[in-house]
Amino acid sequence: MHSKKQDPVKYYVGIDVGSASVRAALVDEFGTVVAHADQPIQIWEPQPDHYEQSSADIWAACCSVTKKVVCGVDASRIRGVGFDATCSLVVVDKEFQPLAVNCEGQNHRNVIMWMDHRAVSQVERINATQHRVLSYVGGVMSVEMQPPKLLWIKENLQESCWEKAGYFFDLPDFLSWKATGVTARSLCTVVCKWTYTSDGGWDDSFWKMIGLEDLVKDKYEKIGNHVLSPGEPVGKGLMPEAAKDLGLPEGIAVAASLIDAHAGGLGVIGADVKGHNLPCENQPITSRVAMICGTSSCHMGVSETPIFVPGVWGPYFSAMVPGLWLNEGGQSATGKLIDHVVRGHVAFPELQSKAAASAHSIYTYLNSHLDLIKKSLPVGFLTVDLHVWPDFHGNRSPLTDLTLKGMVVGLTLSRGLDELALIYLATIQAIALGTRHILETMQAAGHHITTLFLCGGLSKNPLFVQMHADITGKPVVLSKEVESVLVGAAILGACASGDFASIQEAMARMGRIGRVVQPNHEHRR
Repeated sequence: MHSKKQDPVKYYVGIDVGSASVRAALVDEFGTVVAHADQPIQIWEPQPDHYEQSSADIWAACCSVTKKVVCGVDASRIRGVGFDATCSLVVVDKEFQPLAVNCEGQNHRNVIMWMDHRAVSQVERINATQHRVLSYVGGVMSVEMQPPKLLWIKENLQESCWEKAGYFFDLPDFLSWKATGVTARSLCTVVCKWTYTSDGGWDDSFWKMIGLEDLVKDKYEKIGNHVLSPGEPVGKGLMPEAAKDLGLPEGIAVAASLIDAHAGGLGVIGADVKGHNLPCENQPITSRVAMICGTSSCHMGVSETPIFVPGVWGPYFSAMVPGLWLNEGGQSATGKLIDHVVRGHVAFPELQSKAAASAHSIYTYLNSHLDLIKKSLPVGFLTVDLHVWPDFHGNRSPLTDLTLKGMVVGLTLSRGLDELALIYLATIQAIALGTRHILETMQAAGHHITTLFLCGGLSKNPLFVQMHADITGKPVVLSKEVESVLVGAAILGACASGDFASIQEAMARMGRIGRVVQPNHEHRR
């Protein structure tokens, strides 16, 4: 029995806007997810490589899931809220009403998604300038960043959108504006996706050189001239209207937000690893890479001094962990690629019905099917004659080549479930080899990486995790909470509330280790 009365537990809300759904979690001060809810959001694909969403649809989903997770909880114990989201581009007019980012004039479709590749010719012209700001994005800007998308809007929707636009938000910043009424931007979004530098701010010469001099005129009002560090409190907290919409107390702290992958990194990379016999124990956090694997994958490594890695984004100062430089590698299609390969196979209906009959997910079923057919050899050896080149959506890192396509070598006329299982395995191996390529490039530039920290949907797949350990030769740490991205968002809210002295302190307390997967060095070859 406790002799003194314990303080009531404090809670924080993390809200995560992914590509296809919005999720919210109620997280306590020890990093435990107490309640969790999700809701799908709509994606429009009016033509190939054009992906659009609706900011109204996204906000409505944020409100719906948040109300669910706080239902029945003593409101006085909810201390802060943090948002993370995909780095999609939100366009609103001067009255903050949505503006169409499409030729059809559909105003509710006012978001160009992160994975939209419509601005290929624009990004080629931007890269041809070889402007100095490009050295902070691995030397080559991605079509998924915001400057090419802004240029596309100016060149294709001059009257209907560009001239009427009042504000261009990164989605994480749109959410903090919606909650507080303050148009401040997060250092994370503007540094990683808009070419802002933490020491010099916006570079007028870049915007003029690429033909977007209009943004410079009004002192960058449209894209943000008030920038906060992730986790800093925004304005006076939650405004009355947003509080009512979200079912949260008015005035609670709202944090400057993060891009979703960076929130995942925050949720795992700072965890206390004592007693797990890991090479990163008693080593600085710079020996770790956080890998956030969902629809796409991001590889987050931090350093005390700036490291320029060819083909890898960054170095970005304080974009994830305050005071440290971030490098960010990535693969544009990972979960999406596995899904594409499996669902497009002629044996998929058979897989679906067999998985349903055994009450397993299709991926659990495929993993056990591989165990059945592997005989005495390790499962990885099944694909000795089958190889996938995984750049079906171009290569983000380290080759930075949008034009690359996917490839499968070693196909036969067989079309059964065994072949589907093998191409699924080969795809996972290809993705893990892509990760190894990124890590080797980072290490050649000066990073010292000993341990991988995985989170996101694919980290729930044991085959995906083991292949990453075997192929990279590094131990993989899985967090106790599968929803590390939501824990990362909640860490922001905890920081904004003032309950922790720093993000690092909140990361160490709220990020917790679940399981460690060691590489099988015999399988590495």
